[in-house]
Amino acid sequence: MSSEILLSEERDGVLWLTMNRPERRNALSTELVRALVAAFEGVSVSTTVGAVVLTGAGDFFCSGADLNPALAAAGPLAMHEDRRNFVRLLRAMRSCGRPVIARVHGPALAGGLGLVAACDLAVASEAAHFATPEIKIGLFPMMIMALIARNIGRKRALELMYTGDKISAQEAATLGLVNRAVAAEALDAEVAALAGKIAGFSPAVMRLGREAFYAMEEMPLDGALEYLCDQLTLATLTEDASEGVMAFVGKRPPVWKGR
Repeated sequence: MSSEILLSEERDGVLWLTMNRPERRNALSTELVRALVAAFEGVSVSTTVGAVVLTGAGDFFCSGADLNPALAAAGPLAMHEDRRNFVRLLRAMRSCGRPVIARVHGPALAGGLGLVAACDLAVASEAAHFATPEIKIGLFPMMIMALIARNIGRKRALELMYTGDKISAQEAATLGLVNRAVAAEALDAEVAALAGKIAGFSPAVMRLGREAFYAMEEMPLDGALEYLCDQLTLATLTEDASEGVMAFVGKRPPVWKGR
């Protein structure tokens, strides 16, 4: 379902989520963050969504957090608790069980860059740029630091956060923050093709593989290998794995059941 602040449309197994605050550069208000949390929690129980595309309306992807004057007036504790909603969003994205692709058509700044880093994949227009400008106003990108550090190397991550400098879409691709940078006019076709391809695979096996990837990310090598051996066995026991093998042998397209 769509709300005014977050547009939602499902097409051919792909859920397109559009942050819809163009007048505020899609800044992450309390209401928008809560709407995104609800959307990703809904994805986790969906039987039809195979992939998610996250983007923004207007010229910006997302400019980061939006100060809520009411929360500021309520004091530091209220603001601290409100920030936990962003943590909930990042966790909801991680646990939604579907690949999430960022369609970055314009600037992704501060928490907006964090959203890109939180997505599994990202495709950026050459017109986009990225920055963590918090240091320029006496703050630091604390929460999104964990995501930035998992996307790019230490020295480039620290340079980005220490300086607040902008980087281009092409540089973001070189660093590994986005998968590729494409011409603005090619962005929609590129994202649709990538999302459609991913959504066409077994949702059951995709979910198992995605969960295994994030689980093993923090494991020592020996523990990761043992864990992944178990996960491969689990994947082979799914109906979709059997269907995939039978379809290959029969030289026909597989019909996924999602289990």
